[in-house]
Amino acid sequence: MERSEIFDIAHLRHPIAAPVAPQRLRELVGWLRPSDGARAVDLGCGEGEWLQELLLTYPGITGVGIDHMLPASAVRRAGERRLSDRVRWVETDAATWDDGAFDVVLCVGASHAFGGLKDMLVAVRRHLRPGGQALIGDSIWESPPSASALAALEVSADAYPDLAGFVRAIREHGFEPSYGHVSTLAEWDDYQFSWSGSLVDWAVREASTTEDRDQALAVAREHLEAWLSGARRELGFATFVLHDAAAAGARD
Repeated sequence: MERSEIFDIAHLRHPIAAPVAPQRLRELVGWLRPSDGARAVDLGCGEGEWLQELLLTYPGITGVGIDHMLPASAVRRAGERRLSDRVRWVETDAATWDDGAFDVVLCVGASHAFGGLKDMLVAVRRHLRPGGQALIGDSIWESPPSASALAALEVSADAYPDLAGFVRAIREHGFEPSYGHVSTLAEWDDYQFSWSGSLVDWAVREASTTEDRDQALAVAREHLEAWLSGARRELGFATFVLHDAAAAGARD
């Protein structure tokens, strides 16, 4: 199976595709205040759930979802929610795509597409109109990472900041957080067990070949082992609603 197919299956039961509960997603989106006619873009939209929640909350806006591997499930759910005429899906590299400035920019769990947090913030700034709002989310270290966590995630200790470092990076790029959420352990466990469990369920019930079944089970086992024996309680995730502080300063 292709990597994109594996990820699509893994997120079947958790299309938010991040360790964030549905209620928290709604709260975060509720801090955004786009006017009717506003345009939103989700950079690295994945399953498209963040963008679709934004469109459901604010019926007067439109959106664009950008990802290099757009799952069919995102398009299907948009159709079921009658959002197809308000959302455009573009399958391309979010780091190089450009279509002008947007009133709202989303980028959650996709900093790797830009080379890391700081480059992601540069991209958000590039796509955001002056005075707009952004909603971003990325990994953090809840505590200094152990050797087992680094090995499980196959990253270096400087791959992610701590929470304070995340906020400093936000401010260095001319943004000010108006609201934030740090994912709980329960949110993390729900996400990770849903991720691996969806693959196991698909392998047992739906895989059409022994090769696909074995591959799905192997990925599920490896993913869950990395979480339980390495990253759990050390890897965190923070999500922030941002105001364009640089534009506010210019008005002053």
